Parts: sequence; structure tokens; C-alpha cells
Amino acid sequence: MAIPATAPRQRIVVADDSAFMRKQLVDVLVSANFDVVAEAGNGDEAVALCQKLQPDAMTLDLAMPGLDGVQVLRTLTGEGDRALPIVVVSAFSPKTSSRAMDALTQGAFDFVAKPATPEARRAFIQELSEKVALAAASAPVGWAPQQQVSQNTAAPAQRSIQKHAVVIASSTGGPRALATLLPLLPSPLGAGGMVVQHMPAGFTRSLAARLDATCKLKIREAAPGDDILPDTLLLAPGGNHLRLGQNRRTYFSHEQVPNGLCPLADFTILDVVERFGSRVVLAVLTGMGRDGLEGARAVKKRGGTVLAQDEGSCTVFGMSRAVVEAGLADEVLPLDDLAVAIAREAGA
Repeated sequence: MAIPATAPRQRIVVADDSAFMRKQLVDVLVSANFDVVAEAGNGDEAVALCQKLQPDAMTLDLAMPGLDGVQVLRTLTGEGDRALPIVVVSAFSPKTSSRAMDALTQGAFDFVAKPATPEARRAFIQELSEKVALAAASAPVGWAPQQQVSQNTAAPAQRSIQKHAVVIASSTGGPRALATLLPLLPSPLGAGGMVVQHMPAGFTRSLAARLDATCKLKIREAAPGDDILPDTLLLAPGGNHLRLGQNRRTYFSHEQVPNGLCPLADFTILDVVERFGSRVVLAVLTGMGRDGLEGARAVKKRGGTVLAQDEGSCTVFGMSRAVVEAGLADEVLPLDDLAVAIAREAGA
């Protein structure tokens, strides 16, 4: 995503201990019409430059001399209303996915894996440009949530005493939001449910393990044939659409969708609505794009409940914005209040 030439150029700091990699990153970003205002070769320098220059965003390697990448994240994403959006650019793989989770849970805006082969470079260039543009244009990560007044588009229908299935959809900023939200939920939680977080194949197992360690609910990466259970949330594996069959057991599909997302939350939501009817609670969290909107329409049509994360606590107010602007959200809430509403509506 190149920045239009007429728009103000977004100011970026590039931090990597490799001079060769810094040059590669700078060349990509300058070609995409970013203004690279400084380069840092170690963590201490990265922090000092960002504090001095106040850039719109930074790219950060995790393996840095001095302060390492995670320490840099803790420093620059913990500065209140001027927390810096940081895109981590490092050598990730499914085998080292825990490092990506470290970065995301410490406040990184998103991550991009350095290309392992020359053939992967083109995709890397596009992904880096798009994610840095989105980070730089976003509200700073870590802003205090605005005082929130629930935005009720319609009075929620009276719930029955039956337990409701829960679906949670998230994308950019989702791992951090889930790490705040899910530990606040009780176990059992209604009829149980599913979480769809946009993430590449190989990374969701590590995310599920981290969430499981902090939650009352069991958080597991879904497998084919899983049941929906009241004490469990199933996380969609990266690279698979998580589906629910007529027997209420999970299966995977791999349809190509125009935006290339896999997993796609809308597929999961529509299946859950087919199996549970009005007994569905959908929570749409932070993220880029409109995934979840079609599912939200189906939930409302069948008489279920749609909840949306508020703008003040979102890293990217995109997915939840689409639901709110379509008039589908029963309540729009920060994460703490969202947990209370999910538990209430699920019949926990």
C-alpha cells in the first residue's frame, strides 16, 4: 500500500542491528513513499530516536543489542497517550511463533516475517508497506479508552434461560485484546464458543497456549471433530476456515475469498447461527477490514446479540466500526465492559 504522493508522508524509524537489513527496509519504505527519518542499530538508540523524533511508526527487529526488541516494545508502547505503533520485522517461523506472541502481547501493532527466500521478497514488500501504513495512520496503541457511553442501536431482545454460543472475531491488535478480554470471562461460558483471529498458519497454536495459561476457560486451537463445550473456546487455526457442521462438530474448509483471509470469521459466524439460531453472542473486536459484518447481519436477523469493541480501546477501529456503522451493534464497549456483556448474554 503506497502512500498517495499528495498525502503527508508518514514518518518512520527503522531499527535493526543489521546494516544490510536496514538498507533493505529503508529502500522498501522510501519506494512506498514513506519518510524514513532515522535508523537505529540497537535497542537503546531506537528508544532515544523515537522519543526525540516522535515518528508516526517504527519497524523493529526483536534480536537487538542493548535493549532487546521486547524491552523496546515495553518502553515505547507503555508511554500513555503517546505510545508508538510498532511493526515488528523479524525472523519468525511457525517453530518460533512464541516470539511473535511475545511481541504482540507486549504491544506491537503487528508483525512481518523477514523473507526466508528470494521468492518471498515480493510478498514481504507488499505486507511491510501495508502494515506500516496502517500502523502510522492508526490511533496510537495504548491510548486510554475514551469515556464510553453504550451505543444501543436497538433494545436487545429478552434472552431465554438457554445457554448461548459465543463467537469472537478479531484481527490487527487482536492478540493483545484477547489477552485482556479472555481472562475476564468465566468458565463455563454459555454453551462455549469459537475465536477467529486473523493470523498465518503455524502461529495460532502458540497464541492458544498463551491464552489458556491465563484464562479460566480452556483455550485450544481447534481440530476437526471438536465439540462445542461450555468450558472451552476453540481458536481457529491459521490457514483454515473454522466451520461447524450439522452435528455441531468442527471441520475445516479452504475456500478462496476475495480478501485472501483464512481463517474468515464470517464463515464461522454463519455456521454457528445455523446451528444455534437466536442463541448466539457475537463480539467483534479490533481489526482492519469488514470481516464479521456479514455474520453480524445473520446474528441480528435470527435474534442473537452483537457486541462491538469501542474505538478508544481498538488498535484499528475497522471490523468493529463496520458493525457499528451498519447499525448492528447492540452495545459498543471497552474490553472490560465487553467481558461482562459477553458473560451476561451467554448465560454464564
